[in-house]
Amino acid sequence: MKTQTKIATVAASALALALSAAAANATMTVTAASMEHCYGVALAGENDCAAGPGTTCAGTSTVDYQGNAWSNVPAGTCESIETPYGNGSLTPIERP
Repeated sequence: MKTQTKIATVAASALALALSAAAANATMTVTAASMEHCYGVALAGENDCAAGPGTTCAGTSTVDYQGNAWSNVPAGTCESIETPYGNGSLTPIERP
């Protein structure tokens, strides 16, 4: 009987772990899907990507609010983010 109880406990633990992993994966997918690239809102060196030719990507913006550098922001908020040079954009923008 003790062996059957241990097997049942291990099986229940394995099932709980598998369900937790599946739930965590679903959460990450939803979180990633609920973000969008927003150009012109990152501070220098704090962009997530796309800082122009010759760059290696994340953290390569050289000035605050660089128009060709984006940061991930919650979906639907980009164009309402205000900077000293105007609002964020869903596409690269010209900035001084």
